[in-house]
Amino acid sequence: MNHAASFDAPQAPDAPLSETPAAARLRRAIAFRDLHEGPHPFVVPNPWDAGSARILASFGFAALATTGAGLAHSLGRPDGANRVGRAELLANAAAIIAATDLPVTADLESGFGERPEDVAETIRLAAAAGLVGGSVEDSTGRDEDPVRPLEEAVERVAAAVEAAKGLDFPFTVTARAENFFQGRPDLDDTIRRLRAYEAAGAHVLYAPALPDADAIRAVCAAVDRPVNVLMGGALPLSVADLGALGVRRVSTGSALSRAALGALTRAAREISELGTFGFGADALPYAEANELLADPAPSADRESEPAP
Repeated sequence: MNHAASFDAPQAPDAPLSETPAAARLRRAIAFRDLHEGPHPFVVPNPWDAGSARILASFGFAALATTGAGLAHSLGRPDGANRVGRAELLANAAAIIAATDLPVTADLESGFGERPEDVAETIRLAAAAGLVGGSVEDSTGRDEDPVRPLEEAVERVAAAVEAAKGLDFPFTVTARAENFFQGRPDLDDTIRRLRAYEAAGAHVLYAPALPDADAIRAVCAAVDRPVNVLMGGALPLSVADLGALGVRRVSTGSALSRAALGALTRAAREISELGTFGFGADALPYAEANELLADPAPSADRESEPAP
């Protein structure tokens, strides 16, 4: 199945049958970079595993992004407490990359390490896993001091950008200012941080959990790089609304994975409390699930098959 997307976004070119992994990565990287330069904002939804990636790809999205929270929850762990390791995150990203032919960018947490050199190594490992972009946030994972000092955060962004420059394809570095997400609703400091990350070379800027349209407009007006905005909560803005505010990229974070968890918990509550099974009426039909998850890749001997 190939559903039409509900937004206007350019699509990546089809993959040649004999394309090498390096060529595929380069093609995806260029397509992802170019999406940020298009005439309209694009949505990059966040799958949490290969199956959800395959389903999202069938709806016509032009790129995908991993979700750190979605991965943590799927592993039975809370998010935001440094409970998911770098190897686990990159293995999850590799599974998502293998599931579709779309460009994939990753939530790389705060870069997995206290030194800028650690962040640089994370970028190189992300590229080796097949990712064509990644975000580095300025949070610490520590309750007592959840956001890094600005100078330290800038050094880490600069290290990520420098590592990306050393690759043989355009790896898109997104720098995240976590103030609002960490319960520090300081718009002035958020803009100050995003401007500093822009000066450090970040290709895309991102401040998750901005509270309203005015804050989003202020962030977009304050910087010259594409801005990613997190949606999926109570903020009643459409893709078109966000585009009018200056947004170039829209992600859903863990909202899709939490929506799936919401359906699961509602079903479990119905069974345990009422002893009924009405939730099945809203379940994806078995045949449609199989169709959505059918392998779209050509067979291994495709090139040897006779032309139709």
